[in-house]
Amino acid sequence: MSKLDVTLLTGRTLRQGQGKEYGKLSERYWESVAICEMDPDDMKILSIRESENVKITTNFGSIVVKAVKSLRTPHRGVVFVPYGPWINVVVNPKTHGTGMPSFKGISATIESAAEEQVLQLKELLKKNFKKE
Repeated sequence: MSKLDVTLLTGRTLRQGQGKEYGKLSERYWESVAICEMDPDDMKILSIRESENVKITTNFGSIVVKAVKSLRTPHRGVVFVPYGPWINVVVNPKTHGTGMPSFKGISATIESAAEEQVLQLKELLKKNFKKE
């Protein structure tokens, strides 16, 4: 199975904001943030089709999300995931005194995850954010 080294970016999207209006436990919100926008050429390299699951891995964790062709191309080697609980799993939790983790320029690998499921929000939180 091939992997691609990428730079991971995050940020807010209009669709994410609309999804939030239905509540963070809604399917509409989940569909707006559990995605990864990719350059179509990168999708071809990995033999990934629109809406197929991909695994993103950083030094801090890994997530499975849906691949979406980016409308902002070309940008080979750069992927975008909207702010939300899924991206929080793979960013550095240290805030370096700013109160906000670094959400830009994160080194990551991406690969097909056709056999894996995108976790629902409650499952994601249980698996990755344990109470101490």
